[in-house]
Amino acid sequence: MSYPGYPPQGGGYPPQPGAYPPQPGAYPPQPGAYPPQAGGYPQQPGGYPPQAGGYPPQAGGYPPQAGGYPPQPGGYPQAPPTGSWGGGPTGGYPSIGLDNLSNPGYNAGMPGGTMPQGMGYPGQPGQPMPGYPRAPSPNPPMAGYGGAPAPSQPMPGYGGAPAPMPAYPRVPSPNPSMPAYGGGGGAMPIAPPINRGFRGTIKDFPGADPLKDVEVLRKAMKGFGTDEQAIIDLLGSRSNKQRVPLPRAYKTSYGKDLIKDLHSELSGDFRKLVMATLKTPAEFDAYELNSAIKGAGTDEACLIEILSSRSNAEIKEINRIYKQEYKKTLENAISGDTSGHFRRLLISLAQGNRDERETVDISLAKQDAQALYAAGENKLGTDESKFNAILCARSKPHLRAVFLEYQHMCGRDIEKSIDREMSGDLESGMLAVVKCIKNTPAYFAERLYKAMRGAGTNDRTLIRIMVSRSEVDMLDIRQEYVKNYGKSLYTHISGDTSGDYKKLLLKLCGGSD
Repeated sequence: MSYPGYPPQGGGYPPQPGAYPPQPGAYPPQPGAYPPQAGGYPQQPGGYPPQAGGYPPQAGGYPPQAGGYPPQPGGYPQAPPTGSWGGGPTGGYPSIGLDNLSNPGYNAGMPGGTMPQGMGYPGQPGQPMPGYPRAPSPNPPMAGYGGAPAPSQPMPGYGGAPAPMPAYPRVPSPNPSMPAYGGGGGAMPIAPPINRGFRGTIKDFPGADPLKDVEVLRKAMKGFGTDEQAIIDLLGSRSNKQRVPLPRAYKTSYGKDLIKDLHSELSGDFRKLVMATLKTPAEFDAYELNSAIKGAGTDEACLIEILSSRSNAEIKEINRIYKQEYKKTLENAISGDTSGHFRRLLISLAQGNRDERETVDISLAKQDAQALYAAGENKLGTDESKFNAILCARSKPHLRAVFLEYQHMCGRDIEKSIDREMSGDLESGMLAVVKCIKNTPAYFAERLYKAMRGAGTNDRTLIRIMVSRSEVDMLDIRQEYVKNYGKSLYTHISGDTSGDYKKLLLKLCGGSD
């Protein structure tokens, strides 16, 4: 085998069809790459000198490998056996070798999977690859590796194709954190979730003491009239885990029920908001679900909002509290109050059994997109159960990739398809699930906007979202709000509410944008 830029060597490997044709002046030496050598390797009798493991190890280059690449007629090594890395499925999702990668989808284009860290090429001893993928490598990206040409094209300089750029690129890929997209050079627009730290507006108050806090509350309610401002200042500056112990501390100090005292002293929406702040997240969600189900009519949007936006652990805790508080299971409550495919959607979500892995299998995403297309746009009628199965069981990062594939496949957004194929509660339910998965803060921003626009305010929704998201993603919701509706959430709340109710809501909002 001859190498570009090096003279052919007597007694080396025999030339093979599809190997590297000798090319004049292929890769000039680069700073930080292989050291320049006068005229390539010196002619040596019998090819390479006997060395343990091929090339000597070089700083930042490829690790030594036993025997170099096996000679092959211009192609990739044979597919590994089923069950091994890069091989066929051993159960569950079909694997394309992405399971161990911290940045799934990065090298999704390579047939037979990618090279997980700590493993060599198939058939060679596992070795970590220095500088890959955490640091930029001095070697050029291989075809199909993040942002390079598609794997279906011949590798540059490989199998008779022209040599690549005259120099190695000296900069790392401009988007190293974005997963590469199997079919071409573009990066997936959906980035993996980035942990940007705490995105809520209400934080723990340093040095808060429940016994001192209840003293403030007692003083605010004692005697003639109520000092609402003291209640707002206290509850609006304590985190949920600092507020929840207050009823017990109040009873310990004064032998009275804080909830009953507040109930008798306050009124209207302000009272509802204060009561909401004294429940744990799961207690509040269970209370809201029960309120949405009981009585005349059902608040379907509330059911979907809570069940599509909470994690598995949160939904399991809601189920536990619901049974404890209302003496029946959440599933039975939903079954008795809804029907048809919408009931099935809610019951599926209420299981709290969604896949929560962060990895994305692009081939499975394509299969799911095809299945959704076949179940909706591509047939007479709609197979709702297929939508249900995919939207309720698959992980959120996976579904974002599915929605993207779907759009590529049929040129229409998944939301447009649901709009065309479904109607009534099922349509609004499926749309809410899709929106919440695509962009949770934007979904809540839309819910808040709809709660306040037009005549009258849906205070129940406003209170629920402001309380439940104040320690989760309120900063992101505010950003989406101003971006999508042209004015800040703070301004909209100020114009739509009044009095003490407004003051406490604005404390939860945290500021204007």
